[in-house]
Amino acid sequence: MEVEEDHIDVNLNSSPREDVDDSFKSDIFDPRNWNSLDSKQIDILAQKGPKRDNSIKKGPKDRYRKRFTALFYTRFLSNGECCDRDWLVYSIQLDRVFCFACKLFRKSQHKGQLANEGCNDWSHMTNRLKDHETSGDHVLSMTNWYELRSRLEKHQTIDKTAQRQLEKEKDHWRNVLFRIVCIVKFLAKHNLAFRGTNGKLYEDSNGNFLGLVEMLAEFDPIIQEHVHRVTNEETHAHYLDHKIQNELLHLLASCIRSEIIKKIKSAKYFSVILDCTPDASHQEQMSLIIRYVDSSSSQVCIEESFLGFLDVNDTIGQGLFEVLQNELKLLDLDINDVRGQGYDNGSNMKGTHQGVQRKLLDVNPRAFYSACGWHSLNLTLCDMAKTCGRAKDFFEIIQRIYTFFANSTKKWHILKENISGLTLKSVSATRWESRVGSVKPIRFQCSDIREALLQVSEIDSDPKARVRL
Repeated sequence: MEVEEDHIDVNLNSSPREDVDDSFKSDIFDPRNWNSLDSKQIDILAQKGPKRDNSIKKGPKDRYRKRFTALFYTRFLSNGECCDRDWLVYSIQLDRVFCFACKLFRKSQHKGQLANEGCNDWSHMTNRLKDHETSGDHVLSMTNWYELRSRLEKHQTIDKTAQRQLEKEKDHWRNVLFRIVCIVKFLAKHNLAFRGTNGKLYEDSNGNFLGLVEMLAEFDPIIQEHVHRVTNEETHAHYLDHKIQNELLHLLASCIRSEIIKKIKSAKYFSVILDCTPDASHQEQMSLIIRYVDSSSSQVCIEESFLGFLDVNDTIGQGLFEVLQNELKLLDLDINDVRGQGYDNGSNMKGTHQGVQRKLLDVNPRAFYSACGWHSLNLTLCDMAKTCGRAKDFFEIIQRIYTFFANSTKKWHILKENISGLTLKSVSATRWESRVGSVKPIRFQCSDIREALLQVSEIDSDPKARVRL
């Protein structure tokens, strides 16, 4: 499994994907690729045997209205018994059947289509199969296949030492990848950054990912051996590059998304929740959340699953609806199964004529629209506070008290000496429901905060103390 190269790069800037043999990228179980297999791939096929698609019961009809049928896999003996033709393989792409043993394990050139380009003479297929399976060449090929499979299982091949070394190396890389995937899962689950400003092992600022690899190498012999190979330039395929990290993250995300989609399809009906916001690069992004009934466990519950951010260039109602519609198609979700939609109070979202909710209702009248309750409540509170002078003065006083102490470290120290519970917080300008956190410290510690204000005022009245403050 280890890849040899003339030049070894320890800077972790190369991707191991470039070092994988191209021959492993093709499907070795596909009869179309059997003419270009190497010895290692043939050994794998000898152990695992042919791979059938049992879902294919019948093939397409030919010009004589004849076709492949799964009954060809069964051999009916003269005594009434049935046995499986484990050597017979059907390729739906080629619409031909092949003899697995004669195609791969023949010692000399065989005659007949089953051992070469495949046979599709469906009218006479039964007789052709009987003639082939009783021929001497076929019996010899089957013997070669079974003997090779038996030797591989018992590690008694001619190169059994090399075979054992290969199995040992495969186990090593399997264990290394298992630990790397666990590190990726840990960092992703806790929303931690992967990389720093450096991409080398045992150097400063190399990020959390390589830092965890270094930590595991202190007590885990598998990672210790892997790090030893990397640092001593014994391997070029290290699987620590940032491209591998991104690829593993993408694979994990795809698996999670697939599981979510299965639950949504199981529930059939669902609701969509959308919200738009610009990111740090000033690109408008729309978050997509699906709300559905999760019946996968014993306790049925309502779930809301975030499925990603969607890039938006056109922020009008029609443009946002088209982005939503295209994303649902990519997720293989039927827009006609939408039973609810929830957005904020923006005109491009809730507009009764040109908003997203109207565009979706035109396609699916059952998609009931409901405005975001929290956003509506927040707007209501903001409008109420703007028209109430006492409320404005109240929150301004709370903010001034916080600013008074926060502008000086010594004043803040005096405040901490007088209070033992909740600390002062700044008043939120956008989330009114969070302002309760700014009111609670003063509500329950009013006397303590008053005492802190008196101590600061006494210091302010003393010129010498005011200099120290």
